[in-house]
Amino acid sequence: MSTYDVAVIGSGPGGYVAAIRCAQLGMKTAIIEKYSTLGGTCLNVGCIPSKALLDSSHHYEHATKHFEDHGIEIPGDVKINLKKMIARKQAVVDQTTGGVDFLMKKNNIDVFEGLGAFKDATHVDITKADGKVETIEAKNIIIATGSKPSTLPFITLDKKRVITSTEALKLKEIPKHLVIIGGGVIGLELGQVYRRLGAEVSVVEFMDRIIPGMDKALSRELQKVMKKQGVKFYTSHKVTEVKTGAKEVTITADDKKGNPVEFKGDYCLVSVGRRPYTDGLNADAAGVKINDRGQVEVNDHLQTNVANIYAIGDVVKGAMLAHKAEEEGVFVAEILAGQKPHIDYNLIPGVVYTWPEVAAVGKTEEELKEAGVQYKSGQFPFRALGRSRASADLDGFVKILADEKTDEVLGVHMIGARCADLIAEAVTAMEFRASAEDISRMSHAHPTFTEAIKEAALAATENRALHV
Repeated sequence: MSTYDVAVIGSGPGGYVAAIRCAQLGMKTAIIEKYSTLGGTCLNVGCIPSKALLDSSHHYEHATKHFEDHGIEIPGDVKINLKKMIARKQAVVDQTTGGVDFLMKKNNIDVFEGLGAFKDATHVDITKADGKVETIEAKNIIIATGSKPSTLPFITLDKKRVITSTEALKLKEIPKHLVIIGGGVIGLELGQVYRRLGAEVSVVEFMDRIIPGMDKALSRELQKVMKKQGVKFYTSHKVTEVKTGAKEVTITADDKKGNPVEFKGDYCLVSVGRRPYTDGLNADAAGVKINDRGQVEVNDHLQTNVANIYAIGDVVKGAMLAHKAEEEGVFVAEILAGQKPHIDYNLIPGVVYTWPEVAAVGKTEEELKEAGVQYKSGQFPFRALGRSRASADLDGFVKILADEKTDEVLGVHMIGARCADLIAEAVTAMEFRASAEDISRMSHAHPTFTEAIKEAALAATENRALHV
């Protein structure tokens, strides 16, 4: 029987990063993955493939709608080759997951393919595809089994007409009408992909706004921009029934007055969030507690009720984000090495990769109001920037929230071009507890999108933005 200092169950961003950091710190490490490729949901059917399709569809939209404005004329019609677009997406996935394979070899991490299940607190049974079982022993075990798409109790996912994000990433045709249940990040990103490619897209959302976990101003602006792009929104609609036919799906929902509304489409994407995935883990055999929400219960050190077993990522409480899982993977590895790492969960950014992109870190205005915190707000529109005009990316704004007395930045919320990258400046500033004035006095290169952050900071400091 092979024996290890650490065994990691699950090879998503949290799991494989935890394994690498454990190996770097001198621990003999194994990683167990039930699928034939490493990388988990993010690399295989999540973050990476969805961004590949978002970029491809963005190129198509530019070619058909915006190239002429730039003096670029394409003779004949621009055509979509969906098969090739999906193939390119898969090539990106294969290259990325292959990179994780390389990192495992480079760091001398043993990889076991098969379903990992606890035999007891220090032994894991690995069931291979052929049914054979191999058992390994580990002094410490990290659960990093991630999450799966959620659904509603009355919905049957046939994965042909009623689909999850996994199937939406490999459709063989462009939908005529894609009805999306859920106005969160995943639904909006995939909805924008297929809207750009010519599908009619309808978003049916139970809450009164899309991306309900983010600042209300971002929700309003994103919905306004996506409506201009042709996406239809039905907020405050409660889906009550989904019926599947041979080539059509009928979705029934109650509007905010309780009146039934019917939607018909050839595909229905169910995008109502994700659930922690512990199926087949056999946690009971190790004595590990799982709560009513399906999450593995952990303390502040991400340690379960069993001292040598830890859990990270989507399978524990908190935002289901790949970068949050990575931070937790490093955190646990360093705890095991006797170090004293730290994670500030308030400073983990959230991003929506639509165009315009949406990004945020820290507290929303709603949260500050609810907590009774006295704050000031500064906002600056992207359309006032020279860089935005040069690239024709005029939509959106940056909003900075700062403490009214100390001027410390409490939250940064932005929607616009390259916000997924711009948010890192805000995270850096807040990590060092910068004030709005600190940001306003930093030199920002001109012309860049980052100038919107400086201007929003000026607006928050003394209401003295320069270019508006």
